[in-house]
Parts: sequence; structure tokens; C-alpha cells
Amino acid sequence: MPKSPDTYKTFETKLQEIGARSVHIGMVDPEGEFRDKLVSAEKAVKLGKDGYPFCEVLYFWDIAESTYRDGSFVDRSARLDATTIRKYPFAENMALCIADFDGEFGRRSPRNVCLAQIEKAAELGFDVHAAFEFEFFVFDETAESMRAKQYRDLTHFAQGNRTYSLQTSALYGELLAGLETTMETMGVKLDAIHTELGPGCFEAPLYHEQGIKAADDAMLFKNFARAYFARNGKTVSFMSKLSPKLSGQSGHLHLSLRDRDGRPVFSDASASDGLSQAARHFLGGLLKFMPELLAMCSSTVNAYKRLVPGAWAPTAANWGVQNRTAAVRVINDQPESTRVEFRVPSADTNPYLALSMMLGAGLAGIRERIEPPAGSAEDFYASTPAQDAVFPRDLHEAATRLRASSKARELFGSDFVDSFAESREVEHREYQKQVSEWEIRRYLGVV
Repeated sequence: MPKSPDTYKTFETKLQEIGARSVHIGMVDPEGEFRDKLVSAEKAVKLGKDGYPFCEVLYFWDIAESTYRDGSFVDRSARLDATTIRKYPFAENMALCIADFDGEFGRRSPRNVCLAQIEKAAELGFDVHAAFEFEFFVFDETAESMRAKQYRDLTHFAQGNRTYSLQTSALYGELLAGLETTMETMGVKLDAIHTELGPGCFEAPLYHEQGIKAADDAMLFKNFARAYFARNGKTVSFMSKLSPKLSGQSGHLHLSLRDRDGRPVFSDASASDGLSQAARHFLGGLLKFMPELLAMCSSTVNAYKRLVPGAWAPTAANWGVQNRTAAVRVINDQPESTRVEFRVPSADTNPYLALSMMLGAGLAGIRERIEPPAGSAEDFYASTPAQDAVFPRDLHEAATRLRASSKARELFGSDFVDSFAESREVEHREYQKQVSEWEIRRYLGVV
């Protein structure tokens, strides 16, 4: 759809307000990586008006930038989203802006899929509010030192760290404050930052935001946290599972809906559990479709090393009020902040796809009036789940189920499902070619 002249004016005005002489334009790939081009402010305004041609290869290579399709890799039409213009945190007089493919090719874009789900919520009369919280490890390593060590025996930052540790905060408060300042420059608000379980382990819950900004903020947080720590001679890891000896890293997602008057949709003070019928139906849809859509929020091979018994993570679709062992935890402390916490995603999740999956499945539950199974306060880690609630065991099984899911195609479109499932199948095939140190130690000289 053509933009109005006011849109061009807004784009230029925003850059002028920032005082930007140049702009970092970011295309976000299926892995959630900000693919950067630096252009002058004048060129950015022109691209905002005329479109932004960008190479399609982002959707035909894997995370290691190895192409898995032959082709000429032509430029595809893309657009700059003027609403995403923000200050760039590492230099004066610079801005950043998110761009994405449009048209038919853009149907495979995770961000576009997320925007479509937010629009579907609006059609039902709902505003979406969401917030991610990420756990991550920090290492006293650079990219060069890790490669020199062949990624073995890496030195953890803050090795004496303890959960909610005052000592770590006292020792390294300046570094943590710098991370918060970096995010504030871009308009990414941290609700808190604290230490977590393990050496150099931290958690950063983001402040809730409306609509696509919640996912944009999460994407920017991960990308610019990596850049911030690299600028300080350190490496941050959002991997789901680094070692059997260390806890997994979560990327929990909190979501609530509000009506057009700003009232919370999930709350009903007259209900025994404080939950409205809309909340129950949202839960019903999310729980019913979660296993077949799992590849969308758990999209790496490594994510499934966390989704196993004994790893403090769910292995099946279940829910409970204030139950931290559940895949879905309902938080109903206060009616105005009643929300659903999706505890399945790891820190390596693509925020656009995690939010799309949660919102798409939940809204389907509202439309179809799907009743959830009974919630429970039991320890789900120790219980035996219903067979149809059990998650896929690995990325290959998850991708297969996503590709075969008629509900996924109905909610997110076949262009996206086929493209994304193919990329996950490629990722799993690469994994199957590898031989781990565990296999060598276990079998060499024995079998």
C-alpha cells in the first residue's frame, strides 16, 4: 500500500529530532539477527519513500550463512518502518530503523507474521501488551579468544556469582548500568536486572509494551546486548543450554489483552480464580495448539536440550495459577495486571515468532471458544502428561509437525510455514552430521 506524504514527513521529522546524520537500517532475519546497513540520513529518507531493495539470501541461508538453495539471490522489495526509528546507542548523530520485506516475499517474514497477529487481535477489539524476560551468561572472552580456545574451557565472568547477588551487583554495577543506559538510549526499558543461577548469569525482564514494540524491543535487546558486551571485551550467550552442569536460559513471554477502553480482558473479579472467559479460551487455544506449533518458539537444535526432564523447563502443554512448573503460568496478583506467562521459550527464541505463536494460538482459542483442561498447582516436572500434550522431542520432529499443521497454515499462512519449516529441517540436518564429544567419550574403544 502506498504511503501518504505525511508518512515521509514523519520519517524525516523523526530523524531531524534525533539529529541523525546517518541511519543504521536493520533487516531482521529468521534467526532474529539485526542485519545492518549504514546509510546517510538523506538516503534513509529516500528509501523510506521509494522502498528498500534487499537481497533475498536472508531466507535461503542458515545461521552459519551457508546457503541451502541455489539461485541468483535477487533483491526483493522491502520497506522501512518509520515507527521504529530510534537513537543509535554507540555514536552521536545516528539513528536506527527496522526494515522488512513486503509483498508476496514478505509473507515469510517473522515480523510480518507477528504484525498480522496483532492486527487480528485488533479486529477482535483487543490491544496486545507483552514483555519478554531473558536469562543470559556473560564470559570474559572475545570472539577471537573463543575461537582460539575452540570454544572449550571458556572463562566465565563473575565466577563467584550467586542468584540475586548483591555482591555481583556491587562489584560490577558500572557495567550493568552501562547496559541499561544503552537500552534506554533506544527506548528499550528494563523492568529490572539481576543475577541468576550460575557464574556470570543474569536476567533482564523488559518492561511491557503495546503491539509490535514488545517484540522489537526484545530483538533489539538481544542484538545490542551482544554488541555492548563485545565493546567491553566480553561475550554474552543467549543459548538455551550451555552445559549439563549449568541451568538452561529462558526467554519467558508475558502477555495480556486490553479492550478498546484500556480495561484488562483476562480479569474477572467474580470468578473464583479471577480469570475471565476470554482468558480461559485464550489458554485453551494456546494449550491445544502448542505442541504442533512448538518450532516457532523453540527454533534451534539447542532449545530441545532444555526441554527435557530435570532441566527446570516444561516438557508438555499444561497450566496453573502461579505455578512455575507449568508451561503456562497465570499471574493474577492484581486484576489490572492479570496476564499469561509463556514459560516454554528459551533465551535463544526469535521474539517475533514466540509472540506470533502465543497470540495466534490464544486468539484461535477465543474465536473457537476452546475450553482448557483443568489448571493445577501440582509439580508438573514430576507428573505424567497426557500424550497429546507432550512436546516434540527435537527440532526435526517439531518442524515436521509444524509443516503438517493445518492450524499453522490457517493462522500464519503457507508461505511462512513452508519457508520456516524448511529452514528448521536444514538446521537439524546439519546437526545430524556432527559427532559430539559425549559420543566419543562414551563409545570410543568400547563399542
